[in-house]
Amino acid sequence: MTQPSDHHIIASQPDEVRRELTVKRDEKKQHTVQTIGQSYPTTLEDLWEACTQADRLERWFAPVSGDLQLGGRYHVEGNASGEVVACDPPRSFTVTWENAGDSSQLAVRLTPEGDRVRLTLEHEHTGDADSEFWTQFGPGATGVGWDLALLGLALHLVAGKDRPDDPSAFARTGPAQQFIRAASGRWAEASVRAGTPEEDATAAANRTTAFYLGEEPA
Repeated sequence: MTQPSDHHIIASQPDEVRRELTVKRDEKKQHTVQTIGQSYPTTLEDLWEACTQADRLERWFAPVSGDLQLGGRYHVEGNASGEVVACDPPRSFTVTWENAGDSSQLAVRLTPEGDRVRLTLEHEHTGDADSEFWTQFGPGATGVGWDLALLGLALHLVAGKDRPDDPSAFARTGPAQQFIRAASGRWAEASVRAGTPEEDATAAANRTTAFYLGEEPA
């Protein structure tokens, strides 16, 4: 069987991913749950190792240091830190996701599907109801980041490719830019399904896309 090319994997990736968003608000707080998932052609044990072992995480996600076990603290280079608050090998784990003074929760579940395994990631966050950041970027700010992570995992598992040494250079390639635009648009669609007016969701997606591509918003 011919191995899919990098270009084919990147081009098909937006349709390989499931994205869901729920938003609950009251006068003071907004609670969001972003869910993203994808099925991979590997074993449960292999996918668990890819998601929990530092040497594998560095190959597709980012360098991760710390105590990667229940109760331990971890650090993602250039990104978030947190604590492992639940772990059920090789099925699921939950961590806090602490970044720039903000804290949220991340849960990862692995579910066998025949000769494949589905990874489902849920990112829960509670913040101010009138968050300027959410108004400006919507769910794509974090959603596109997780989309890029799942793309990295697909390239690692399907094509045997490691993450690029310079992710910013990768984001400047044509296929990557097309992918970012597509992923941002899909999060806009999820935002509309969650109750956001279409005009607001589209504007937020345009700003998110511009941010990831280093462009001025349309």
